[in-house]
Amino acid sequence: MLDWLSAALLPVQRFMDAGGFVLWWIFIAAVALWTLILERYWYFHRVWPRRRDQVCEHWRSRDERRSWTARRVRAALISAQESSMAATLPLIQMMISMCPLLGLLGTVTGMIEVFDVMALKGTSDARAMAAGVSRATIPTMAGMVVGLSGLLSINRFRKRVKVETERLGDELAYT
Repeated sequence: MLDWLSAALLPVQRFMDAGGFVLWWIFIAAVALWTLILERYWYFHRVWPRRRDQVCEHWRSRDERRSWTARRVRAALISAQESSMAATLPLIQMMISMCPLLGLLGTVTGMIEVFDVMALKGTSDARAMAAGVSRATIPTMAGMVVGLSGLLSINRFRKRVKVETERLGDELAYT
């Protein structure tokens, strides 16, 4: 039963070995990034509709909604919900920025291997140099792919926070 699993994971293991130790760091960063992204999707699809309804019900249950105090309460409700919607976005942005930098670290470590091979064997061993170049380019590609995939998501989340905040402001009418 485990033979098919190990056969399926063999190409992944080869890819990770070809990219060097930095590729494992990129993998961990990608798992953390996508965990945060999935959490935000879950929040907007499961938690936010109920929370919005609770805030609207709280606002409608107020006796007066026109005074200066009521306006401050409304502003505080909207601000608290906006902060809740954008809670993990700075962390997601940091992870997105970190992935290409990890890829660059992989480039540097791979090129150091190329220079080590050149120092030991000269430029005549093209196969050994190619392995170092491969180890340099794979983490770069992986870091860019992970970063770009996260960039698409964070832009959608920022837009969603803006739209939902405006929608909440419209729903909390002063009448």
